[in-house]
Amino acid sequence: MNDNTPVMVFSGTSSKYLAEKICEPLGHPLGKMNITHFADGEFSVSYEESIRGAYVFLVQSTFPNSDNLMELLLMIDAAKRASAKSIIAVIPYFGWARQDRKDKPRVSIGAKLVADLLSVAGIDRLITMDLHADQIQGFFNIPVDHLYASAVFLPYIQSLNLPNLVIATPDVGGSKRASTFSKYLGVPLVLCNKSREKVNEVSSMQIIGDVVDKNVVLVDDIVDTAGTITKAANIMLEAGATSVRAIASHCVMSDPASLRVKESGLTEIVFTDSIPYHKNCAKVKQLSIADMFAETIRRVVTNESISSQYII
Repeated sequence: MNDNTPVMVFSGTSSKYLAEKICEPLGHPLGKMNITHFADGEFSVSYEESIRGAYVFLVQSTFPNSDNLMELLLMIDAAKRASAKSIIAVIPYFGWARQDRKDKPRVSIGAKLVADLLSVAGIDRLITMDLHADQIQGFFNIPVDHLYASAVFLPYIQSLNLPNLVIATPDVGGSKRASTFSKYLGVPLVLCNKSREKVNEVSSMQIIGDVVDKNVVLVDDIVDTAGTITKAANIMLEAGATSVRAIASHCVMSDPASLRVKESGLTEIVFTDSIPYHKNCAKVKQLSIADMFAETIRRVVTNESISSQYII
């Protein structure tokens, strides 16, 4: 590091597995912190070592339940009150991001509310990955380093050496992401157009493009109940695809997602480890983003550009 300011990394309960992997290449031990739980469900946070004047990186994805978000907010508040020099929230999976606009009357904008909560709590910077909507960066009045899982996914896709490869998106909303992948790899793009009658339930889907005798890789950012991605895979196989795989940044995988993936025609579904996956499904694979986040943390501290972190 280029100054004498100490660098300290701490983790919330649910992201400790990732924080430990981030600390390895940084050469810093994971900081000591205590979280006390009370009988009524309330909890408190305390740092077990001095953080005065330090760069404090707090690793915590804010996936369900909301205790993960509240834990992070308490960690930020405690760090601020303990005189940390700079507080950087490292949120590989930024929860509530699907609520990024008013898409019907009288609804909340959850992503903006979470941004306000983090800012008021006292963060000086945010490091995150594959936000559901890029414009969420604008909800903050602090620097946001927005990383992309393509840095780990693209080398993996290339390592498969699939002939007749096509990149596909399970819905039109993800066409920009899929288009970027297809251009980088120099392969065709296929779209799926879906319609919903209610949340988490796809009523119909049509393929736009040719999948006959193709090895298809579906690209998405979040897989929640896996209804869309498994339906897209099955429809493509029915339309003549040789194989269908899926990659998605965030492994939400709410029930009955694992069962749907297991029973689907997907060869495999590949995620990052931004969210832990504890269920039993042989088709699910996770690639680690720890090195990418560790390098970004190092560059933030040394005031180096992080633009070379982006493949696309």
